[in-house]
Amino acid sequence: MTDSLFFALRFIAALGAAMMAGLYFAFSNTIMSSLAKLEPAQGIAAMQSINRTIQNPLFFLLFVGTAASCALLLVFSLGKLPATSAILMVSGAVIYLVGSLVVTGVFNIPLNNTLEVLAPNASGSANWWANFLATWTAWNHVRTVASVVAAILFLIAK
Repeated sequence: MTDSLFFALRFIAALGAAMMAGLYFAFSNTIMSSLAKLEPAQGIAAMQSINRTIQNPLFFLLFVGTAASCALLLVFSLGKLPATSAILMVSGAVIYLVGSLVVTGVFNIPLNNTLEVLAPNASGSANWWANFLATWTAWNHVRTVASVVAAILFLIAK
């Protein structure tokens, strides 16, 4: 892989991870806190709408494109870079892939899928919603930190 292509891949991974960190941060800092202040049925309905709306081509391009660039960096960094740079690049890629992609697939998406079929006014929805807010947001914090750390590692690697 040429130096300019490798730089472009690293730039895409760093920018994508930073953009995902911003999105995750906005959810943790603002959106989820705002939804928690609503009546449970309103919060549930709003989050259901958000989950449907965010599933769009631009979001998927950013989410999947960043993961793909991280996977490519992981492969191309092994044995092809000086040790320090390889460690930073591989660490950033693994942290992003596990902390964003895997956490999303294992924790946030299953919670979102359960939320999608929940009737906002059903008996027990309010209790489930309170648990959802706490659990989903905690895992979202993990995604935020992982994305920030990955972006930093990509930026400082040479």
